[in-house]
Amino acid sequence: MVDIDSQLALIKRGADELLIESELVEKLKSGRPLRVKAGFDPTAPDLHLGHTVLINKLRHFQDLGHHVMFLIGDFTGMIGDPSGKNTTRPPLSREQILENADTYREQVFKILDPQKTEVCFNSTWFEPLGAAGMIKLAARHTVARMLERDDFSKRYSGGQPIAIHEFLYPLCQGYDSVAMKADVELGGTDQKFNLLVGRELQKHYGQPPQCVLMMPLLEGLDGINKMSKSLGNYIGIAESPTEIFGKLMSVSDELMWRYYELLSFRGNEEIARFKREVAEGRNPRDIKVLLGQEIVARFHSPRDAEAALAEFEARFQRGVLPEDMPEMSVAAGSLAQVLKAAGLTPSTSDALRMIDGGGVRINGEKVGDRNTALCVGECLVLQVGKRKFARVTLT
Repeated sequence: MVDIDSQLALIKRGADELLIESELVEKLKSGRPLRVKAGFDPTAPDLHLGHTVLINKLRHFQDLGHHVMFLIGDFTGMIGDPSGKNTTRPPLSREQILENADTYREQVFKILDPQKTEVCFNSTWFEPLGAAGMIKLAARHTVARMLERDDFSKRYSGGQPIAIHEFLYPLCQGYDSVAMKADVELGGTDQKFNLLVGRELQKHYGQPPQCVLMMPLLEGLDGINKMSKSLGNYIGIAESPTEIFGKLMSVSDELMWRYYELLSFRGNEEIARFKREVAEGRNPRDIKVLLGQEIVARFHSPRDAEAALAEFEARFQRGVLPEDMPEMSVAAGSLAQVLKAAGLTPSTSDALRMIDGGGVRINGEKVGDRNTALCVGECLVLQVGKRKFARVTLT
């Protein structure tokens, strides 16, 4: 087992808050592998790099010799976690939950060692608990304490409805820690209230309270908002090597260091050396390439990482079109309609914005006129931004 100071340095790397550090030190001094938990509700089939911040931290604990428990909230996913956006998040069906859970397991083992990971489903203990057990669990917490949660408080004071089942979610997440006898629970900064409920419930059930390690929410490609599919600023771990690499190369130099801290498995000393080299004049692009190759190799292979770099350099330095460009037939219409139909923009309004901003090319030529004529039978190479291409035949 690694010495305690070295363990703490790795555990706290990139973390926003650790509660309570002195308790964690005592747990580490015991010399036994700690039971480390992180829960994920399978609310969508694909994970992006923002989700992997917690999974990477689980890997850190795993590398330190601790027992990692990856919890899939198949029961809590059917309740629906309050979204934190002053609205109720709709619950998922059992079929959706199980389908998404299968993809989660496949994806997380690109980071975690499957031989050293305990995969848990919280339906295992909640279904036997039954209605009577759930009512007893609800008696462990008060409405006043629930209203301390920021989004509940805002909705209550604003006269917005709060469904009773939403109060059950933090209780269920807390009870997961009881059932799993967790020593440490990981979560995002937006989960602080729920994580602390786990500590309180463990005390009620006569268990030592878990320590709570909160990780920041990873900024997306825009460097401002949390990485999110709905905002389109995400990097999906199931995306192609060239897409992952190209997106990582597009991040700002400042954001690159944030990604290194939260996504890279390179040591702190090596990252510090990179920063010194950039300060002394090394092109930050070189360092960004190393990050892109590391991430692509993790979710695909080292060979794919090399190929992604070669294609990136060919495409953006020498103007070569990508070999894997999708080909399709699209009904003739306005340029904006064709771009949307080809999947190059999420909407016609976004297409118009890209055209007006000079971000659209037809057959390599920049197009600035949203009224550009397109004719049936034409075969066009369409490009939006730096990374989106399609070969389109108009019908």
